[in-house]
Amino acid sequence: MGFIGSVFSPWYAWSGRKDPENHVCINVATYGPGGRFTMTDRGRDALRQSPRKFEVGPSSLTWERGELVIDINEISAPPVIGRVRGKIRVTPSAITGVELPLTPDGAHVWRPFAPVSTVTCDLEAPGWQWTGHGYFDANFGTRALEADFAYWTWGRYPTASGATCFYDATRLDGSELGAGFHFDRDGSARAIDLPQKRALPRSLWQVRRETRGDGPARQVMPMLDAPFYTRAMVETQLEGQPSIGVHEALDLRRFRSPLLKPMLAVRVPRRARWNFGI
Repeated sequence: MGFIGSVFSPWYAWSGRKDPENHVCINVATYGPGGRFTMTDRGRDALRQSPRKFEVGPSSLTWERGELVIDINEISAPPVIGRVRGKIRVTPSAITGVELPLTPDGAHVWRPFAPVSTVTCDLEAPGWQWTGHGYFDANFGTRALEADFAYWTWGRYPTASGATCFYDATRLDGSELGAGFHFDRDGSARAIDLPQKRALPRSLWQVRRETRGDGPARQVMPMLDAPFYTRAMVETQLEGQPSIGVHEALDLRRFRSPLLKPMLAVRVPRRARWNFGI
């Protein structure tokens, strides 16, 4: 994930969130034995942007002939410290035109650029090479997430014809968002009737989780657990067919706690200075 204004950075929160370009990062997480997590908060000297390239220090995202090429060169955070380096290619089947406002005033927007993509990962460690299906999306906002939301979940599930995404959120004012979209491989999208919510067991940090589907859902593999956030591979059923996708749950009430910020600083180090060597 690339951030301008790193929403989960304690350094950005402590700064008052007034200068997003002074808090940028590229976050990488790998899973399974020897998994790594990198989320270095960098200053404005580390940011360079052009219409086709986004650079944060030693890592970058570049559009090249219809592919998003992600060059990674980061150091992972404790408890497993080590270099995470290599290349990831995201090849969209098509680019969508969908934007979903998450609040009535449009202060938060979800933009699923390429919900149906092929991903090729080639990182410099044994077992970190694979090709499979994936997606590329973005969230934009003009206010802090915890200023407007109490809780949300998101899920992206591949289907025979493309992918289906669900977005559910509870806002601080008590109103709720529930949205579902199916994306075809040609980039066309349509809103769908929402299947029933399906409860999942709480995460290791006891974050509440739920997704949607036509039948019971289950966790296939844990991916990332934090006191306020969880990511996992989840199996659900859509139109009678099983589908395994990526699911996220975010508890913004927990994230709002000032006690979490010092804990996050261990996993999200601050590196204010950078020189591109020009």
